[in-house]
Amino acid sequence: MKLRVAAVQAEAIPGDTVANVEKAARLTAEAAAAGARLVVLPEAFVTGYDDAVFARPLPRADDLSWASPLQRTVDATGAVVVLNTALDHGDRRALTNLVLAPGRAPWVAYDKQHLHASERDTFSAGPGGASLTVDGVEVALSVCYDANFPEHAAAAAADGASVYVNSGAYFSGGAHRRDLHYAARALDNGMYVVFAGLVGAPSDFIGGSAVFDPVGRRVAHVESREGLAIADVDPAVLAAARDAQRMWTDRRPALGERARETVLPG
Repeated sequence: MKLRVAAVQAEAIPGDTVANVEKAARLTAEAAAAGARLVVLPEAFVTGYDDAVFARPLPRADDLSWASPLQRTVDATGAVVVLNTALDHGDRRALTNLVLAPGRAPWVAYDKQHLHASERDTFSAGPGGASLTVDGVEVALSVCYDANFPEHAAAAAADGASVYVNSGAYFSGGAHRRDLHYAARALDNGMYVVFAGLVGAPSDFIGGSAVFDPVGRRVAHVESREGLAIADVDPAVLAAARDAQRMWTDRRPALGERARETVLPG
């Protein structure tokens, strides 16, 4: 069974949680109308990605009622949503993926594990990976910088994930690195990669939302400033890619000790 996914590209208003959640609900309804069963939103979409906002009171993990407008849309459409936000967990702050699914309360699913230097004074890194199963397809969660580390996606693939979703916010000048990393994570592991990128304020974020197939080809992307990248995750395509591209099957679990020899004295 195919799983239709939607990567959202949109601008968040820094500090306006109410407006951003309402916008997430509108975009989710639009994606669901196009047949999407899984909708992924950009990094820190609830709060906006803004250092000044991160230093102020944040949405709280112990009271997720602020997500109610989006939950109502999820219940009405049947879509599953991955929503990233800066979140106050009480004893720590994290860049957290919430998951909203029909007929149940939102839950804290994953905290970003790899933090940029600018984030480390504010946020705590997550303790481990996470995945969810949507229509029989296992989907691994990640946030922005996580995808720069090949072992993060590889661990997800080893645990059975067929899709690697990433909520991100890239600054100007980061487009080449962004596209190269997501295509490589797809090809390395024979998995789909779904990237949802923030645009606009306060740092002129550059978006780049796209879906990559299991051999690293970009099969959907957002051409305008805001919009949806929609594609089908096809188990037959996954199986064919993993049969043809043998890197995952042939990967050695360990490479042994490294031999060192000095040829010329330094």
